[in-house]
Amino acid sequence: MALITPASGGGGGGGDKAPPSASDPSLGFLTKRDTEVKLPRATRVKNKTPASVQITAEQILREARERQEPEIRPPKQKITDSIELSEYRLRRRKEFEDVIRRVRWNVNAWVKYAKWEEQQRDFARARSVYERALDVAHRDHTLWLKYAEFEMRNRFVNHARNVWDRAVSLLPRVDQLWYKYIHMEELLGAVANARQVFERWMAWRPDTAGWNSYIKFELRYGEVERARAIYERFVAEHPRPDTFIRYAKFEMKRGEVERARQVYERAADLLADDEDAQVLFVAFAEFEERCREVERARAIYKYALDRVPKGQAEELYRKFLAFEKQFGDREGIEDAIVGKRRFQYEDEVRKNPLNYDSWFDYIRLEESVGNNDRIREVYERAIANIPPADEKRYWQRYIYLWINYALYEELDAKDVERTREVYSECLKLVPHKKFTFAKMWLMAAQFEIRQRNLKAARQILGNAIGMSPKGKIFKKYIEIELYLGNFDRCRTLYEKYIEWSPANCYAWRKYAELEKNLSETDRARSIYELAIAQPALDTPEVLWKEYLQFEIDENEFDRTRELYERLLDRTKHLKVWISYTEFEASAGLAGEDGESEEIKNEVSYHEQQIERVRRCRAIFERAFEYFRTSAPELKEERAMLLEEWLNKEVSFGDLGDVTLVQKKVPRKVKRKRPIPTEDGSTVAYEEYIDYIFPDEVALAPNLKILEAAYKWKKQKTDDTDDV
Repeated sequence: MALITPASGGGGGGGDKAPPSASDPSLGFLTKRDTEVKLPRATRVKNKTPASVQITAEQILREARERQEPEIRPPKQKITDSIELSEYRLRRRKEFEDVIRRVRWNVNAWVKYAKWEEQQRDFARARSVYERALDVAHRDHTLWLKYAEFEMRNRFVNHARNVWDRAVSLLPRVDQLWYKYIHMEELLGAVANARQVFERWMAWRPDTAGWNSYIKFELRYGEVERARAIYERFVAEHPRPDTFIRYAKFEMKRGEVERARQVYERAADLLADDEDAQVLFVAFAEFEERCREVERARAIYKYALDRVPKGQAEELYRKFLAFEKQFGDREGIEDAIVGKRRFQYEDEVRKNPLNYDSWFDYIRLEESVGNNDRIREVYERAIANIPPADEKRYWQRYIYLWINYALYEELDAKDVERTREVYSECLKLVPHKKFTFAKMWLMAAQFEIRQRNLKAARQILGNAIGMSPKGKIFKKYIEIELYLGNFDRCRTLYEKYIEWSPANCYAWRKYAELEKNLSETDRARSIYELAIAQPALDTPEVLWKEYLQFEIDENEFDRTRELYERLLDRTKHLKVWISYTEFEASAGLAGEDGESEEIKNEVSYHEQQIERVRRCRAIFERAFEYFRTSAPELKEERAMLLEEWLNKEVSFGDLGDVTLVQKKVPRKVKRKRPIPTEDGSTVAYEEYIDYIFPDEVALAPNLKILEAAYKWKKQKTDDTDDV
C-alpha cells in the first residue's frame, strides 16, 4: 500500500503517463477526471522522521468517496435503431395531439408541439403545426412571433418574410410585429426592404414610437435628408409639442440653428392654444438661451405668459423666474409680472364683481406671492359680493370662496380662531330656510373634530338637522356616532332621519342593519315592519329583499313564507314568484304543525326533499294559474315562468317531473303587427314573437275561420271597386 511522501525533485517520468481513457464502470457516474486528486506542491520538511500513524492515499480517497452525496440524474433513454426512433416519435406526436385536442385554445401547447418537431429537424411538420395553431388563434401576436422566429432560426428567410407579411397584414396595430420584421431585414442587410416595411407601417398612422424608430433607422445609415422628410411627415401626423421639440433638437444637433428656429416658430403658431403649450414655449426659450439670444428668450416667455391659461402656467412661471435670475433683475421682473397680473384681475373684478372665477384667480395669484395680509384682504372683498338672488344655482360658486378661505386659515395661516369665525359667519349668511349646503355644515363639524372639540361638532350637526336636514348630514352624523360607539344616539338620529324622510328606504335599511348587528332581532323586525307599512317608498323592492333575507338568515321560514304571501298581495311580479320558488326549493322545513323536536328528527332527508319539491311546485302552479287566468296578456312572463319551472324540475333529479311542465310549454310564433305612421295614411308592420300555449290551441280553428271570412270580404270589396 503506497504512502504519501514528500515529492522529490526531478520528475522525468511525467511524459510516460497515458492519456485518460473512458470512465471506469466501477466508478459509477464519475469519470477519471472527477476522481483525480490534485495535491499541493511539495514543501520542504525539516523533520523527516515518519509519523506514528500513517495515512494512505487509498484511505483518503475512500473516505472522500463515502462522504460524497450521490447526484440524482434522470434516466437517459437510448435509441439504438430507426424503428425505435420512429416509435418514439409516433408516441410523442400522439401525446401532443391528445394535449391540443383537450386544450385547443392553449397556444403554449401548440408552441411546444412545434418546437419538438423542430428539434426532430422535421421542419415541414413544425410549420404545419404552426399553421394549424394559427387557424385556432390567429389574433394572438405571440404565436406569429414564435412562428417567424422558428423560420428565422432555421434560415428559411423567404418563409419568414411570408409569415411577417401575413402577421402585419392581419395585426397592423401590434407594433412588436413591425419591429421584429424590420429587425430581420436589417440583419439580412436588406435596407431597402426594411425601408419599404417602414413605409407600409407608416401608412397605418402609428404612434410616436413608430415614427421615432423610422427616423433612427435612417440616421443609422446616414440618410439625414430622408430623416428630415420623415420628421416633416411626423409633425404633420402628430402635431404635438413633444414632436416639434424632437424635430428641433434633431436640427440643432446637426448645427442647423435657423431650421430649428423655424420649427419652433411653426409650432408656436400652430399650438399656441394647446393644453401642453407651456412645454413648447419653455423648450423654445431654452433653445434661444443656448443660442445666446437673451432678448428673444425673454420675449418668448412674456408671449407665453400672456397666451397660456393661468392654471397651466406654473412651470412656465418658474422657468421665467430662473431665467431672470440668471440674465436679469429677478425682483424687478417678479414684481412687474405680479403687478401686471394684479392690475388685470382688479380690472376684471371691477367690471363684474360677481364673476367669482376672476376672484379665484386673483386669490391664487396672491397666494403664490405669500403675503397673508393681502390674501385676507382679497378674500374679504370677494365674500362681500353676495349673490343677488336667494337661489342655490347663484350660490354654488360663491360658497367655494368661503370654503377656500376657511381652508387657507386652517392649513396655511394656522389660525384656528379665524377658521372657526369663517365657518360661523358663512353658516349665518346662507338662507337655510330656502336652501343649504351640507358640505359647509360637514366641513365645520370635521374642523371641530380635528380640534378635538366633539361637543362643538355635535352642536353644529344638531343645528344642521334642526334648521335644514339633509341626507348627507344624517349619514355623516350617524357615522361619527357609530365610530364612537354611541348606539343610543345612532338610534335617535335614525328616528329623526326616518321622521324627516319616511319614504327613504336607505334610512330604514341602515336602521334595521344597525339593530341586526347589535343582535336586537325583535327591534330589527319591528323596523322592517314599519318600513313596509309606509304608503310610499323610493325603492321598496330593495327593502322587501333585505327583510326576506333577514328572516331567512334567522331561520324563520314560516315568517318568510308569510312575508312572501304579503308581498304577493301587493304585487304579482314574475321576479317575486321566482324568488318565492327559489326560497321553497332551498329553505329548511320548519315545524309549522307544532311538531316536537323528536318527531322532526325522525323525518328523513328524503322526506324533507319531497316536501321541498312539493312546496316549490305548488308555488309554480299558483303563479302559472295567475298568469293564465288573471293576466293572459303577459305571455312572455308566463313563458319565462315555465322555463324557470322546467329548469327547477331538472335540478330536482329523480324527484322532479319534467313532463308536467313540458305539457304546458308554449310554441314560439313570429307575427306582424301594424304600426301607425306619423301622417296616419300608411301603416308599417313590425315583427314580434308570440307564444301559443297548449290551452289556446282549441281556439285556433275559430280563429282560422274568422281570418278566411276577413279575406273573402276584402276580396269582394276589391271586385266591387273594379266594376
